[in-house]
Amino acid sequence: MWHGAQELLLRVETSGPAVGLKGEVLGTGRVPCGPGSDGCAPDRGEYAELRRGRITGNGKVSQHEDGVGLTSRRFRRDSGGDAVPNRAPAEEAGTAAGRRAARWSGEERRAGGGARQEELKLNSSTFALTGDSSHNQAMVHWSGQNSSVILMLTKLFDFNLNSVTESSLWRSTDYGATYQKLNDKVGAKTILSYLYVSPNNKRKIMLLTDPEIESSLLISSDEGATYQKYRLNFYILSLLFHPEQEDWILAYSHDQKLYSSVEFGRRWQLVHEKVAPNRFYWSKMGLDKEPGLIHLETSISEGQALYVTCKLQNCTDANKGKPFPGYIDPNSLVVQDEYVFVQVSTAGRPVYYVSAKRDVFTPMKLPKYTLPKELHVISTDENRVVAAVQEWNQNETYNLYVSDTSGVYYTLALENVVSSMGLEGNVMVDLYEVAGIKGMFLANKKTDNQVKTYITYNRGRDWRLLQAPNRDLRGNSIHCVLPYCSLHLHLHVSANPYTSGNIASRESAPGIIVASGSIGSELTTSNVSVFITSDAGNTWRQIFDEEYAVLYLDQGGALVAIRHTPLPIRHLWLSFDEGRQWNKYSFSNTPLFVDGVLGEPGEETLIMTIFGHFSHRSEWQLVKIDFRSIFNRRCTEADYQTWHLHNQGEPCLMGVKRIYRKLKPTSRCVMGKTYSVTMTSAPCDCTEADFECDYGYERRTDGKCSPAFWFHPSSMSRSCTTGMTFLNSTGYRKVVSNNCTAGVIAEYTARRQHCPTQAPKGLHLVTSEGRLTATLGANVTFLVFLEEGDGARTSITVDFGDGHALTYSNVSSIEDGIKHIYRSVGIYRVTATGENSLGSETTTLFLHVTCQLEHIHLSAPFVAVRNKEVNLTAVLHPSQVGTVTYIWWIGNNTEQPVITLEGSVACTFSREGINTVTVQVSAGNAILQDRKTIAVHEYFRSHLLAFSSNLDEHNPDVAEWRLDVSRVIRNALIQATGVREDLLLVTVLPGLPTAAEFFLLPDKQLTEGKPEKSSTHLDQLSELLLTALNQNLVQFTLRPGVQVTVYAAHLSAAPLVDTSENHSGSAMLMLLSVVVAGLAVFVIYKFKRSQASTSMRRCRTTKNQK
Repeated sequence: MWHGAQELLLRVETSGPAVGLKGEVLGTGRVPCGPGSDGCAPDRGEYAELRRGRITGNGKVSQHEDGVGLTSRRFRRDSGGDAVPNRAPAEEAGTAAGRRAARWSGEERRAGGGARQEELKLNSSTFALTGDSSHNQAMVHWSGQNSSVILMLTKLFDFNLNSVTESSLWRSTDYGATYQKLNDKVGAKTILSYLYVSPNNKRKIMLLTDPEIESSLLISSDEGATYQKYRLNFYILSLLFHPEQEDWILAYSHDQKLYSSVEFGRRWQLVHEKVAPNRFYWSKMGLDKEPGLIHLETSISEGQALYVTCKLQNCTDANKGKPFPGYIDPNSLVVQDEYVFVQVSTAGRPVYYVSAKRDVFTPMKLPKYTLPKELHVISTDENRVVAAVQEWNQNETYNLYVSDTSGVYYTLALENVVSSMGLEGNVMVDLYEVAGIKGMFLANKKTDNQVKTYITYNRGRDWRLLQAPNRDLRGNSIHCVLPYCSLHLHLHVSANPYTSGNIASRESAPGIIVASGSIGSELTTSNVSVFITSDAGNTWRQIFDEEYAVLYLDQGGALVAIRHTPLPIRHLWLSFDEGRQWNKYSFSNTPLFVDGVLGEPGEETLIMTIFGHFSHRSEWQLVKIDFRSIFNRRCTEADYQTWHLHNQGEPCLMGVKRIYRKLKPTSRCVMGKTYSVTMTSAPCDCTEADFECDYGYERRTDGKCSPAFWFHPSSMSRSCTTGMTFLNSTGYRKVVSNNCTAGVIAEYTARRQHCPTQAPKGLHLVTSEGRLTATLGANVTFLVFLEEGDGARTSITVDFGDGHALTYSNVSSIEDGIKHIYRSVGIYRVTATGENSLGSETTTLFLHVTCQLEHIHLSAPFVAVRNKEVNLTAVLHPSQVGTVTYIWWIGNNTEQPVITLEGSVACTFSREGINTVTVQVSAGNAILQDRKTIAVHEYFRSHLLAFSSNLDEHNPDVAEWRLDVSRVIRNALIQATGVREDLLLVTVLPGLPTAAEFFLLPDKQLTEGKPEKSSTHLDQLSELLLTALNQNLVQFTLRPGVQVTVYAAHLSAAPLVDTSENHSGSAMLMLLSVVVAGLAVFVIYKFKRSQASTSMRRCRTTKNQK
């Protein structure tokens, strides 16, 4: 979230297992960067990126991208460890607005009771990256693994050109004390844009050049000392490293193609085209059949996609797997741990499917009336799914649901959890998993328009508010009584494992949580202080009254704090006693604008690098700080103590008592790289608190679980077979990963019972794709489900409605569905009947079988008589396509259409002139249109025309050709007879042999509109034209060498037409009657029509005749 131009965006590529940088970077920036900008390093390698500015903190990130449909959204979590997502969007901001000015009096109090002490200094050295003063971005990598190598790529990103125009590569081999510029080793004119590191071998480095200049990779196998260049024939948008094979990489290109390399980028092979962005995943050992398997989503059409699996280097159609039978919604595939999720929309509502351990897909069962607008998978740890669901009545909050181990059945864990939007429109849910304490989470919940922080120790089974500290920094008492007042925390963490967020915890320091927040009735963004707990959230202490970035040193044995400030600084604070006392140290003689901090890899060493600059235009200054000098010894066993985890005195959490070995707050020693957390546990007897409500049950105010109003407990035995047993729920299920034993476990655990014998009940019949339409000649798969009844002894009969039916002996024999092919278009009544000795039940489905509408033709007279009814018919090809809707715009009234289910309408026109008729035909997903013009006159005379046979050879029978030839015939008639062009109309009729009709109109000035004069005048004109035609005087040249003669057809001319009842219609109406097969009588829907100023007086439908 951007607050101003003086903030800096920090980024790191977080490619799941590919992310392994063991450091921390804090930072701010001089130039804001919007979503989608190349300067934001979208989907780029494993690094930390910082920009010039000041530390401002308050980073807010989402750990997954894309927001359409089913997506995986990571919750707030410690930036280290395995919370890093399996992708590389990672371009979020670490920002905050309106930081207060420095209050040195508070810092002096930290130094000891308000008395100023002699300044303490840290062992540090400063190195300037000479020549890079204009560079505004940097990527930093510290490989760790007992290595002293640091790589730094600095760049000048031109936001006007939206590209990198300069770059420098620096390398240090002494933990950042000195750096060597490597531009000559990668090519003096080479412009580098991104840096990647193999997560499994930090010695392997990959550099990507700017594709605007050249598309190449530079690869190093010796921690960046030497490089080899390889050309690319595609532009890399993102990379995904294999979690175990160090040389295996997937690359996604700008044109939606997925490439693979098994040689760390030296050679690439195309895997698949039309792959959805960020919807490709490596296989997982122990779940997938082979390590080289790739899960991916491929686009089929705008609204359809497929989930396929491919072999790494042999992704042919023969080797592709399709784990999900049918199409899925675009951008919905999520493969996370042992679960796979897809989404399929039916009738506008999404249905979410899950597969556990690569088993068959099953619809996810949320409480019946959840009706989700959005669903995001935010965690799949510990063999269960945590999903954030925005329900139909929510806009800014989400409800948290937790599943059983199958990932199918979900129960409510917490309502109205606060969410926010990331820079890319991704959802961020305020749920934070505390590192080092299994089952412990913090969440921000909105209640009565107030945001409050809650804590749980049993994976969301119970939540409570945080007790505020008893005293503030000055030792004054804080009067804060629950539930009216409590401590509230900002739970924003950074996707960048090197960026400081608002909260931090570490696996190596269980029980210690540092977070910024406020005390009161709700969470606020003003008067923010920093708080710490050493006993896993039971008690809290205020450690700063303004915002600081706090980093863990020596695996949590010490804490380092750097103040968030827009001013240059030269001090940091250090605590050796879990934040109880802080000492101020200087790290530089000259105040430095801090851009970021590279912490020690994995908190294993005592070296830290601060990046900054002395002025806005100075070179990058790299300050290496060595903390080893302030520790006087290594820790011994006497420096450790035991700590009992508890929740307000209750030691049994998640079914066990846990005792940790922790460093004593009074010990000032180095734990070192060999330190590991030691925890012993002992099981507890099970109590009601170890069980959550099972699916279909809700917790009452007295704490008991009872069935929801919509739930029938007996339905859980629907898959039962007589003689077999099933687990009958007690309304409770043990919290996942809870390890309690004995106690009330027998009372609350589901009981195995014999399957009841009962008549079939709850029979369902659907198509495999959930649709009520099918294509003619294609396989339709019907699925039959039985909620209750003995499936093994219940026969199923399916009548397809077309004279065919099938009977199956039991439900289990049709688990894969029943396939059928329809040979005729129509609406079919499909029924399924389940029957056993106790009764029967029938369900019905009406299936629309259609075929593709290819073409339509509007049949209408070229000339019509005023106030005489004419027939308009839409002719379809093919003639039978299924249920069809016709929309008519008749006459010059274009705003109010007539909607019919018939293909013909009869209309009259009250005014002379040209009228336009438009018809649209809607059949399935196709909408086709045709348009005709009708000349309306009081009187006219017409006659059919024929042609020499050579014209048929050149007649393609298309509307445009007929219009052009009509014009040519009319000109030929005028030339042969001298008839005025305003008195003659000609139209060529559809079909073969070629025929046409001419229409003669009376001269209104000559005839004065009188029938007798009009008749005489039209007789004269007709005689003139027929004479010319009979003498073969009318000819035209269709093309060189093709001379066509026009004849009068051997029919008498139509009589004079007027408005009296004694006369017939036009010759056109007599000669042309289009016969089309159609539906039986349907209701006609007509929009309300205006009577003012319209040429159409009356319009009715006419029934198609078969």
